[in-house]
Amino acid sequence: MSYEIRLSEMEFHAYHGCYDLEQQVGNRFCVELSLTTELGDVAAEDCVEKAVNYLDVYQSVARQMQIKQRTIERVAMNIITAIKAEFPAVSEVRCTVSKLAPPLGGKISKVSVTLEG
Repeated sequence: MSYEIRLSEMEFHAYHGCYDLEQQVGNRFCVELSLTTELGDVAAEDCVEKAVNYLDVYQSVARQMQIKQRTIERVAMNIITAIKAEFPAVSEVRCTVSKLAPPLGGKISKVSVTLEG
């Protein structure tokens, strides 16, 4: 049996963007993450040591958000790659990265990309 872990609305200040100004002053970003992993004995034994540690997942995402990229697509791909490398029990990752109030010349709350792997 598998289960899904969701980390919602993680917000970061980071320096991703295709414009030089974005990479200098930064912007706010939001990350949504869903992980699928095997349940194993986690629920039956109430065993936190066998569960995927949410704090460790959050810290992995935070590290990836600090690596400056030109596209949020690359940011999402980096997050998925890191999660799968650091947590071998995770079989699927769905990651949405949103740039809040992107500089597109008009009023827009966010632009988002979602990748799965």
